[in-house]
Amino acid sequence: MMEAAQSAGRLRRIGLGTGLAGVVAAVLLLSVAMAVSVGAVSVPLATVWGVALERVLPGAGAGEWSAGQAAIVWDIRFPRVVLAGLVGAGLGLVGAALQAVTRNPLADPHLLGISSGGAFGAIAALLHTGMFLGLLTVPLMAFGGALVATLLVLGVARVAQATSADRLVLAGVAVSFVIMAGANILIFLGDPRATHTVVFWMLGGLGLAQWDHLIWPLAVLLPCGLWLWAQAGRLNALALGDETAASLGIEVGRFRLAVFVMAALVTGVMVAFSGLIGFVGLMMPHLVRLVVGGDNLRVLPASALAGAVFLIWADAAARVALAPEDLPIGVVTGLCGGLFFLWLMARRA
Repeated sequence: MMEAAQSAGRLRRIGLGTGLAGVVAAVLLLSVAMAVSVGAVSVPLATVWGVALERVLPGAGAGEWSAGQAAIVWDIRFPRVVLAGLVGAGLGLVGAALQAVTRNPLADPHLLGISSGGAFGAIAALLHTGMFLGLLTVPLMAFGGALVATLLVLGVARVAQATSADRLVLAGVAVSFVIMAGANILIFLGDPRATHTVVFWMLGGLGLAQWDHLIWPLAVLLPCGLWLWAQAGRLNALALGDETAASLGIEVGRFRLAVFVMAALVTGVMVAFSGLIGFVGLMMPHLVRLVVGGDNLRVLPASALAGAVFLIWADAAARVALAPEDLPIGVVTGLCGGLFFLWLMARRA
């Protein structure tokens, strides 16, 4: 009787999980199609699906559209929307992991200075070192900057004996300000002709997305995301405290450092291709926990999917807000993040 009840419970959970995954996949696909269709030039949804089907399976697409519409859909908007999904998924995933490993609901790659470190490395590559490693130069430099910023935050926290989660965030904010001051110096000393491009990049933008570039954020997000998801049990143990986690056989210091390195790698690469985009990693895990609970086995993938959907729609809003001009996507996420902070403070009060 008990085994039958347990089997029924497992089947019910599997069914619920499968149904939820189907709903999320449908929402993601619909979001991609609608985001591709909107912009300075509106494209019907039927045309979006037809062009995509024709490019993936030549001869399968049915419908009539101009060469200009096909170029807008496939060459300009689709890679941009896919990049938005990858960046949003990466930032949402990293935010959930950082909040778990620091036991701080305010932890976020932007607030902890990781994004600023990535920006510093990317700006150094764009304005000073040159593309000495080709297309890999900016992502690698961004990862190096993000990793250095992470180590600085951990070092400052240790020297200042900032053992509490709140003080760790304060250390991250302080390091972020210092690093951004250094980044501004690099911009001031750089080529004035490239300054406008770098400043726009710092505000966040996906307008330079290309199909050939998408392999790099995808190649980083997949293995890092799977590794973090595999550590969900350890992250749950850390939520009970370092002593409890250590009693379960977890080397807390080494594991926390490994999570921070993974966060720096994902954040650095995402920053390299999208610029500075804040608050996605802060908002998505909070909203997800209201729906799926606190188990990181569900929170991590749900945060990644929610981040992808959110940033896809944020990019769509940035494209239509001041059409035909592109509003920097960091402005949209910053506005949403500020309002979310106010809501979070009111909720806690």
